[in-house]
Amino acid sequence: MTDRAPQPVDRQLPTEESRDLLALVREIAQREIRPRAAEEEDSGRFPREVFTLLSEAGLLGLPYPGEYGGGEQPYEVYLQVLEELAAARLTVGLGVSVHSLACHGLGGYGTKEQQAAHLPAMLGGGLLGAYCLSEPAAGSDAASLTTKAVRDGDDWIITGTKAWITHGGVADFYTVLARTGVEGPKGITAFLVPGDATGLTAAVPEKKMGMKGSPTAQLHFDGVRVPDSRRIGEEGQGFSIALAALDAGRLGIAACAIGVAQAALDEALAYALDRKQFGHPIADFQGLRFMLADMATKIEAGRALYLAAARLRDAGKPFSRQAAMAKLFCTDAAMAVTTDAVQVLGGYGYTADFPVERLMREAKVLQIVEGTNQIQRMVIARHLAGPETR
Repeated sequence: MTDRAPQPVDRQLPTEESRDLLALVREIAQREIRPRAAEEEDSGRFPREVFTLLSEAGLLGLPYPGEYGGGEQPYEVYLQVLEELAAARLTVGLGVSVHSLACHGLGGYGTKEQQAAHLPAMLGGGLLGAYCLSEPAAGSDAASLTTKAVRDGDDWIITGTKAWITHGGVADFYTVLARTGVEGPKGITAFLVPGDATGLTAAVPEKKMGMKGSPTAQLHFDGVRVPDSRRIGEEGQGFSIALAALDAGRLGIAACAIGVAQAALDEALAYALDRKQFGHPIADFQGLRFMLADMATKIEAGRALYLAAARLRDAGKPFSRQAAMAKLFCTDAAMAVTTDAVQVLGGYGYTADFPVERLMREAKVLQIVEGTNQIQRMVIARHLAGPETR
């Protein structure tokens, strides 16, 4: 790793409060997250104590109402917090995004009684959440999920397997989408399932290319009993709840991607300024200067795109198309920027002594999660040209 500290991003924030918030996040990231990131990712250690700290600091419920312990921050601010956290360590930034996603169903569709009973602990009480939509045979085609919830008096019995669950096995609660009716999207309902529910078990975490500190695992529901009071929304409303959550979640992934890209650019620039060849810093050579310029431009364009989508959301306007565009562009940009960062460092970039190889491996997953980038292109095209006619 280089000795130069990353320079703070020149952010345009709406209030003095939000500027103070970002300064706090930057301080926590530099003191508590970044110094241990490489070692803990290499060992596969999940930093649960960091999420506890973030919860105590009020950073796990930023976009939610203050009456339930949320921070009442606009998405424009919340996403920039995610970017700062992801720049320090993607396991943390993406983990906060996933937690927010897990709270989205109850926060947006729960009854007042449900929100009062559960949201305070979820948003600021030290709990950590996960989101259960995908299954072994239902990934991009999420509406074909087969996990079932069968009514039994005042309870529901959930049976099935969920896959690719971030925080699987370590979360305190799960927002679970299960089939309660007909085939297709209209037969799906959402539930809030406690992490210690009887019959709920997690498989051994997946062995992944990157983000080794973030557990990703299958979850098995073997007759898990959940009271109807933990049903979120109406029966059959689950898929629309899931899609609304994914629109917001895609913006979280976009912000995390720009954080990873910014971290890679910071490392590449610091190295290029320090490394000398032929008697000059390699940053003096035009070919490399142009690479750095292109990297910075991709990052600024991605940041502008996700913030534009966030401001639409904050204004109560439709933002689904823009969220898909932001997720697509920002994650592709992160892959390109981290690849170029490895190239700037040359042989050193290919070693674990510098973080750019880890950032490159981590960037790849962002093109896949929350809907692959091929799915994002389908979403964008449907907004432009309407549904496919074939």
